[in-house]
Amino acid sequence: MALLKTFKSIANYFHEIYDGVASLLRGMKVTGKYMVSPGEVVTQQYPENRATLQMFDSFKGELVMPHDENNQNKCTACNSCARKCPNGSIEVISARVEGEDGRSKRVLDRYIYHLDMCTFCGLCVQACEEGAIEFSQEFEHAVFNRDNLVKQLNKPGSTAKPSSE
Repeated sequence: MALLKTFKSIANYFHEIYDGVASLLRGMKVTGKYMVSPGEVVTQQYPENRATLQMFDSFKGELVMPHDENNQNKCTACNSCARKCPNGSIEVISARVEGEDGRSKRVLDRYIYHLDMCTFCGLCVQACEEGAIEFSQEFEHAVFNRDNLVKQLNKPGSTAKPSSE
């Protein structure tokens, strides 16, 4: 009985070695294919191809707030994006103004984005029910001064789009 158990463990040992070598060879097959036919290499030659470089649609670059031709954005200053941000890289500064009906309402004053603290998780974009913020395809963020990574996303003088649209 003990001898049978020993043979099974030895057989299992060699079977695991076989599986490991087979897995290694499958991976090396892909590497070897690219080595003998370099025209099929999919590596991007950055920065030489900077003009033609296309990022994937799911790429999360820099956070932006789109504005229309009338300098209007969709942000309602609800602060849901800032609450969802796990590290506080978004500050929504709102102001109270009196509306046409005499009631005060909250409007966006400044939308501050701390790119230096952002982890590009995308929770802020998912939390925004208005679709006021989105990720751009911008990926080059090297700066000499860290203060340049703090950005105001709403343009000066911008207003919120009316809710009827």
